[in-house]
Amino acid sequence: MFNSSSKIIDGIQHSKNLLHRVKTLASVSEDFNKRKPCIAVILVGENSASEIYVKNKIKTANNIGIKSIKISYPSSVLENDLLSQIKKLNDQNEVDGILVQLPLPNHISEEKIVLSIDPSKDVDGFHPINFGNLFLGNYTMLPCTPLGCLHLLKKELGSLSGLNAVIVGRSNIVGKPMQSLLLKENCTTIITHSKTINLSEFTLKADILISAIGKPKFIKKNHIKPGSVVIDVGINRIKLDNKNKIVGDVDFEDVIEKVKSITPVPGGVGPMTIACLMYNTVKASYLRNNNKFKEVIFDE
Repeated sequence: MFNSSSKIIDGIQHSKNLLHRVKTLASVSEDFNKRKPCIAVILVGENSASEIYVKNKIKTANNIGIKSIKISYPSSVLENDLLSQIKKLNDQNEVDGILVQLPLPNHISEEKIVLSIDPSKDVDGFHPINFGNLFLGNYTMLPCTPLGCLHLLKKELGSLSGLNAVIVGRSNIVGKPMQSLLLKENCTTIITHSKTINLSEFTLKADILISAIGKPKFIKKNHIKPGSVVIDVGINRIKLDNKNKIVGDVDFEDVIEKVKSITPVPGGVGPMTIACLMYNTVKASYLRNNNKFKEVIFDE
């Protein structure tokens, strides 16, 4: 029987390894600054998935020596009240990172909220200033999910220079920043999306395939170049055999024999996103206090 376990990229173990390094960096930051690095997390409404994400982020922070502040609001909170709270956090020197858990209620502009966060405390990496720096190749705060994907790729492949990388999905959260990160690593990159004609013509050329299109089991073996590395960013909730199940954008069972390696869902990219959020928080604590920071996440 075919054994797929040797092909699985274990995001849980890689995240633990990264968090171990972040914990050491956090301890050094605490020695430098006479306080722990600190992240403030704002949760709006009663979205159960968001509540779980926030709980996991706070638990991880506390486990590695990062102070966390949780601020909760009902879904009826006024946009101006939320903006006022962010301004207070911007002005608090002991707060290094600010994260507003998305999605937000319809009456609140996500764009306004993102713009209101001090770019030096934008640990999600979504502020236009940080986005612009990313596209210019000047790394400050980088989006957590693409950063986690890159870390996994470098651990799996070492140097990425010269490889063909195809991204399925063009969002500001994953697709576009992912392309910039891969270009910095000297990959040849292509972004495809839901309107791409003959998608497989592009994906079959990919040494690295990253899927973030949000369609369950969309990528099949006919999309896959033999021996490629596949990073599945998708988190899709479906009903299977009368049970709720989380699956990726890639049909894992269909492609597994064809790939060199692949991230599972769950247990692949998800844990790395949280680990990179912690990494960004500690990085912010260094940079805001004019301490030199070594980008250990880019180590091969």
